[in-house]
Order: sequence, then structure tokens, then C-alpha cells
Amino acid sequence: MIFVVEQPDAGAARAWFAYNDDDFLSKVCAQDPLPEWEVFDVATPRELLELTERTPESPDARSACPAICALADAHGWDAPLYRADHLLGAGHFRPEPISALDAGMAALTQRGGQWRIYGNEEVAMAAIGQPDPLYDAPTGWRARWALREQLIAVEALADDC
Repeated sequence: MIFVVEQPDAGAARAWFAYNDDDFLSKVCAQDPLPEWEVFDVATPRELLELTERTPESPDARSACPAICALADAHGWDAPLYRADHLLGAGHFRPEPISALDAGMAALTQRGGQWRIYGNEEVAMAAIGQPDPLYDAPTGWRARWALREQLIAVEALADDC
């Protein structure tokens, strides 16, 4: 499980969890102003071209879709390309892998406030008692408490601790 603590610039802290990277990305996308495919996507130039109802053999492919054809020229028609607009900028694709987790974290960062993301229960439980600028701030106890309550809710922590 992945545990997330968010402290918005204004408002109450909250904590939530995701079962895995894909669930994390899905939950991030549900609250993001960008469509899911702009937050994170993996596509080949061929797949992108097919969205325009063309193939690489279409006579007007190069004139109608020069950017897609340039990606194909640089990387091949079937090379997976990664998009994460919050991380790379709007509409940029690159061949180096980007994980769903990294794309989701970049989306959260764009929202402002402070965020803590823990990759598993053990790390999240340890964070409850560790020094942290967020939790140690004058009202940071609310964020620490939100994490504690989330850990209790998923039965990772006993409620009498």
C-alpha cells in the first residue's frame, strides 16, 4: 500500500491510501484538472497516429501529423514513449521511462501545499514518530494525526496506540 498525507495551503490535512502505483495514479487523476492521459500515458507513435485515423502509410500522414512523424523518425513507430505533463510540460513525450508513481507525485506537487508519500505500511508507521518539518510545525499534529487515523482505518496500526 501507498500512504499519502496532504496538507493544503489552506484547509485541513487529510490522509489516504492506494493499493499500488496504478491505484495511486487513478486516485490522483480523479482530482486533477488534466485528463488522465495528460497526467500519465505510454503510447507509441503508431498508436498516436491511429488516433487521427491514419497509419504510417497514409499519404497525408506527414503533412497532417508532423510532430507524430518526427517522434517516429527519432524513436521508431513502435517505441513506447512516456508522457507526464506535470513532469515534462504539456504534450511532451520521451523514450526514457516514467513511472505512474512519479507522474502522480508530480501532479500532486503542482497542487501546492505539502505532501508526504510513503511506499508501504512500515515506512508510514515509522513516520508517525519521526521528526518531520510538516508534522513538527505548530499545526502539523493534524497531518500526523490524519496519517495515524488512516493507518488505523486499514488496520495497519492498532487504535489503542
